[in-house]
Amino acid sequence: MADDEHLLDFEKPLVELEDKLTEMRELNAETQDDLSNEIEALEERVEQLRTSIYRNLTRWQRVQIARHPERPYTLDHIEALTEDFTELRGDRKFGDDRSIVGGLAQFTGSRFGYRDRTVMIMGHQKGRDTKERKYRRFGMPNPEGYRKAERLMKMAAKFGKPVVVLLDTPGAYPGMGAEERGQAEAIAHNLFEMARLETPVVIVVIGEGASGGALGVGLGDRILMLENAWYSVIAPESCSQILWRSWDHKEDAAQALKLTATDLTEVGIVDEIVPEPVGGAHRDPQRTYQAVGAAVAEALDELEDLDPQALLDQRLEKFDALGAYESAEPMTASA
Repeated sequence: MADDEHLLDFEKPLVELEDKLTEMRELNAETQDDLSNEIEALEERVEQLRTSIYRNLTRWQRVQIARHPERPYTLDHIEALTEDFTELRGDRKFGDDRSIVGGLAQFTGSRFGYRDRTVMIMGHQKGRDTKERKYRRFGMPNPEGYRKAERLMKMAAKFGKPVVVLLDTPGAYPGMGAEERGQAEAIAHNLFEMARLETPVVIVVIGEGASGGALGVGLGDRILMLENAWYSVIAPESCSQILWRSWDHKEDAAQALKLTATDLTEVGIVDEIVPEPVGGAHRDPQRTYQAVGAAVAEALDELEDLDPQALLDQRLEKFDALGAYESAEPMTASA
């Protein structure tokens, strides 16, 4: 039985049917009547409905799944995929931003058929309850968060360790203090530094990837994305507010933004879609960790043999190839 508090609207018919199936199983155990045929038929209906719902999700429904409060966050992935994680704090200029966590760890690639290696792993952390969400600022970084990330990435490059970044943020923090301390400059500077970082960088969009909040730590050699994550220049609600002066058109905005993993793979922004369990990563976190770990390990194996210059050339070529344009024929003066 699903937790009604976190139940998404489009999941209600499925949950109602699953509840009926549970009741029938309990009744079958309590009585001497054989209900196995009825149970089998209901199980088939449940599976058909589950398949129908999750194979035909709209873009807005995927946004909802990506925001599910029980979805695995960065620290959950770090705990599952690494050992001996040592968190490193502070940007050495202003302070520590707790919305971004990062540090050195032993990535246990042997669990997925690859070798173990030391990595610098970092990402956005949202928080589970009200107190932690306030502490983490809902995963929305201040400038010092980006500067901390830059410091850790440069440390990784100095010691020849690859970088793994997990993206999950509704955006950079829009507060007055953030603007006063150079929010836009911090994001832009990170893009500049990540473009020339002489060590492999693997990005994984594990939940929300909104605007510069995600992009500020999102430039890498391989960009992986969980099946039900989203990645866009703007959140659907904000887009709706700008275009229609209301949040009521957020579903239309999500559709127009083409922000899903499938959309972004088709245009070459995302390199690989990491599959999730049916219903979302929160339904079976262990299977999610297994899929993410295998994808990251494979990407690191592909990148580790490249010398620094080849790595930089490949990274530049990757981002140079993004986007599409047409060249018009030059106009000539009439005779």
